[in-house]
This record gives sequence, C-alpha cells and structure tokens, in this order.
Amino acid sequence: MVILRKPVAGLSDTALAKFVARASRASRLKGTVNVLVTGSSELRSLNRRFRDKDQATDVLSFPPGPCFVDGLAGDIAISADIAKQNARRLGHSAAQEIKILALHGVLHLAGYDHERDHGAMAGKETQLRRSLGLPRGLIERNGKTRPGTRGVEAKAAGGGARATRTR
Repeated sequence: MVILRKPVAGLSDTALAKFVARASRASRLKGTVNVLVTGSSELRSLNRRFRDKDQATDVLSFPPGPCFVDGLAGDIAISADIAKQNARRLGHSAAQEIKILALHGVLHLAGYDHERDHGAMAGKETQLRRSLGLPRGLIERNGKTRPGTRGVEAKAAGGGARATRTR
C-alpha cells in the first residue's frame, strides 16, 4: 500500500507502488511493503518516537515487529519535503528522489545495513539504481560506503527503525 499524504509532482500512488514492487523483486525482498510519503514534521515525529532523534530525516524503514502480519516485509516512511530539497539541489525530479529513497528503504527491509556490511548495500544500491534507471543513490552520492560512515540503526519497541539523512 502507498499513501501519498504529501503530493509529489509527477508521482502517483500507483506509479510508486509499481516501482516499489519492482525494487522489492530486484532485491529479492519477500512480502508486502507499505510506503508513506509525508512531510518532514511527521518524519521528525516518527524519528523521535522510534529512534529518540528529534530531527526530520529523509527515509525511515520499519521491519515487521514480533507480532508482524504474515506476508509483510515492512514499512517505509519518506519525507516529501526533504526529497524535494535534495532533488532540487541534485538536479533531478522529486519523483526520482522519492524512488531513490524507496529503493534505499527496500534494501534495509531486505536486510542490508550500510553501517555493517562492508559495502554490500552500497554495491547493491548502485546496481539496482542503474537497472531501475535512477540517478545516484544515497550511499553513492555521499561517498560513504565503509561501515560506520553513514546512517543509524536503532531498536524501538516492537521492532527496529533505520534512517538516513542527506542534505
């Protein structure tokens, strides 16, 4: 399910759902992914609630908790505000940026962790980004592919949340 709480030019909920399905298949992620595209204030609230970080972030990934619904791969929340800022700064569309963030979130749900996997997530993100026709991804454009160089993982009640932030 995709919820576009904050509209993004050139992106429909159907188009994003199709993209997330393609990205999930390409990353061999099993199960349904729910995506919420909303404003920075809601991402800040989620980040504060699940990671004790009182700041907005571009994308959060929530793997299913212990009482997960069968067939659920997890949830992704994306800030349309930060995506629009990054897209403008990087010279591509906000719709493309939302897809880059969704791909990054899908990879986290598939078990990748750029802090600990010695570049495996960076390599997979680059490969999938190219095959899916997207501009540079989060890890690649920040030039940080070694463990411990970018992003944070934190455990929350009922599951974990991962976030990355680019500006």
